[in-house]
Amino acid sequence: MSNEKVDFSLKETSPKIGGGRVSGSGRLTSSFDLVEQLHFLYVGIIRARGLAEPCDPFVEVKIGNYRATSRDFENRFNPEWNHVFAFTKDRIQAVSVEVSVRDKVSAAMIGVVSFPISDIPSRVPPDSPLAPIWYILEDQDGKKGERGELMMTLWMGTQADEVFPEAWHADAAAVSGESITNTRSKVYLSPRLWYLRINIIQAQDLVFRDRNRKPDVLVKGILGHLVLRSRVSKDNSINPTWNEDMMFVAAEPFDDPLILTVEDKIGENMEECLGKCVIHLSKVQKRNLPMAASANWYNLERTVKEGEEGRDVRFASRLHMRVSLDGGYHVADESTYYSSDFRATAKMLWKAPIGVLELGILNATGLIPMKSKNQKGTTDAYCVAKYGPKWVRTRTIVDSLAPKWHEQYTWEVYDPYTVISIGVFDNGHLEGGRGRDQTIGKVRIRLSTLQSDRIYTLSYPLIVLHPGGVKKMGELQLAVRFTCSNLTNLLICYSQPLFPKMHYTHPLSVFQIDSLRDQASNILCLRLSRAEPPLRREVVEYMLDVGSNMWSMRKGKANFARIVAALDGLVVAWKYLDEICKWKNPTGTVFAHFLFLIVLANPQMIIVAFFVGCFFLGLWNFRNRPRRPLHMDTKISLAETANPDELDEEFDRFPSTAPVNRLRVRYDRLRGIAGRCILVMGDIATQLERFRSLLSWRDPRATMLFVAFCFVASVVVFVTPYKVLLAIGGFYVMRHPRLRVSLPSAPQNFFRRLPTRLDSML
Repeated sequence: MSNEKVDFSLKETSPKIGGGRVSGSGRLTSSFDLVEQLHFLYVGIIRARGLAEPCDPFVEVKIGNYRATSRDFENRFNPEWNHVFAFTKDRIQAVSVEVSVRDKVSAAMIGVVSFPISDIPSRVPPDSPLAPIWYILEDQDGKKGERGELMMTLWMGTQADEVFPEAWHADAAAVSGESITNTRSKVYLSPRLWYLRINIIQAQDLVFRDRNRKPDVLVKGILGHLVLRSRVSKDNSINPTWNEDMMFVAAEPFDDPLILTVEDKIGENMEECLGKCVIHLSKVQKRNLPMAASANWYNLERTVKEGEEGRDVRFASRLHMRVSLDGGYHVADESTYYSSDFRATAKMLWKAPIGVLELGILNATGLIPMKSKNQKGTTDAYCVAKYGPKWVRTRTIVDSLAPKWHEQYTWEVYDPYTVISIGVFDNGHLEGGRGRDQTIGKVRIRLSTLQSDRIYTLSYPLIVLHPGGVKKMGELQLAVRFTCSNLTNLLICYSQPLFPKMHYTHPLSVFQIDSLRDQASNILCLRLSRAEPPLRREVVEYMLDVGSNMWSMRKGKANFARIVAALDGLVVAWKYLDEICKWKNPTGTVFAHFLFLIVLANPQMIIVAFFVGCFFLGLWNFRNRPRRPLHMDTKISLAETANPDELDEEFDRFPSTAPVNRLRVRYDRLRGIAGRCILVMGDIATQLERFRSLLSWRDPRATMLFVAFCFVASVVVFVTPYKVLLAIGGFYVMRHPRLRVSLPSAPQNFFRRLPTRLDSML
């Protein structure tokens, strides 16, 4: 990185928003009051009839220097296009619109019609669309009646028009053909995901080829392209048992069946199929409540003969299992810390929404060129926002380092402790491109940090961490509003469990959660890539933070710094207590003695004083409360001070592809860190074992002393009032330095001499 100071701060902006209908309720709305109104000239071409001569017609719309064409039809007299063109009003410098029908083969003009721009009417939703009209085409000499008719409509509108997402835009004029689809804005919905649980109990009457060998039987499950295996049964018999769970993630509609095979491991990487069972998921029991699914016997089939005549499938044995689609869980496709939804799969378990989230994606500034066109750096930027199962994608602004979208989207909110993610990408699939959509940056906004019914207009820095260091890619201006429909329901959410009930009654292991999240993210990548235009794998993985749990030295240091910062209050309190005990501030120490006597006289006021202090501290901090939502901080993340080798290790693949010498250096560094961690773990274990050895008689003299002390202490505590004991203890801790010695106390010396199991370590 250069030595130039880069501004990574969050900035407030004042865009000219509010041109639409303001939405103040919690219901969904189609208003566009969080974005600036962009005015467009829409030209809708419907169809033509009665063309003068056989041709391959297409329509050309010309406004000044702008020229747009529709698709052509081969040898058609009555073609139908149903196509809309959108031209930005601020960039129009002509006084008329010329619409002509031309022949693709000869490029000759069949007929033309023109309109003065000043006479074009305006339309404001929710008005109904303007009715198209048949216009008589003129020839080059201005004669009418011999060239045919064209049905079309023209109007002045905004981005609130329903045709806006599907229209051809003038700012994408450089894009043609099938690539136009990749520039349009779309809304995507994630498929509903289920946890498929297979509880394998046992198999019955298996038939083995070699009956003189002890079998090693396992169950293999296949769903789509994913294969899972159970452990080898400990029962080396024809009736093996497992009592093991196997879990998949299944997506609606259930296209792939579940295939279960019982395998006998006969050698290294060699398995013999003893039977196969195919289960269609549409017939599987759906379990929405924490009750055990019914156990059933499933017949296993085995292919005995296979040849030119076909195959002979016979009954092999039976498999006892519980198979269920668990709808009581929330299928996690994101990290728990950045999750945008915590609802269960089953809709019957959903609660009513508590509000509405509205997002206005305004514009970006100062973007860095991501590629080169005609020896010129450029960027074809678009945004993707995800909240819950709903994904939105803005249109692609072609060849601009300061794109303006001004698109608004709405989501229902079910929990305030959720995060909306907005990513900016460079479109790499225009004009026949087949590259990856490069990452420009991402913004996260946690809803619980937003005030209700307030519009936040902020410019977020787009920060990306590269192997070469942290880099600011530009700024993204957003307008966000969280509207609460019922304050009581919102406050009740803070006392309710974060996840559905099944997560607590039948919890999943950490390994299962990570594995199932990988399955879920892979399914979303496959499903969303089949949309038109597709959300490609690199985009979905970046939005879902796939791979965020990989090893990173930078993240380890940052998390340790967070722990130190969180414990800073305790450290300050300990230092203040140490100053009091050592009489570094005599006035403060005397005041502490006086306060201690008050507390000692009224011990019941301790808890009251604590809560009263928290109350006034909260009121005091109210004036210094944060005015802006949190954003990505390069200082907290240690992104600016990260070592290049640490960043290279963080971006390395798994398994690693780095050279051997570099891996050896990383391994030695990791061994050094792990060695220090082992020493800390050993010290903690030693101290805990010393506590256990107080009464273990491992050191008989030490245990005898401790037992005698406990007897004497019990008698003293019984006959002495507890206020006297507290007074003696408090004044002893705060005694004057002249009454102190620099040597460790007798209890410390006694504790350090207790035996531990460290002597038994090799």
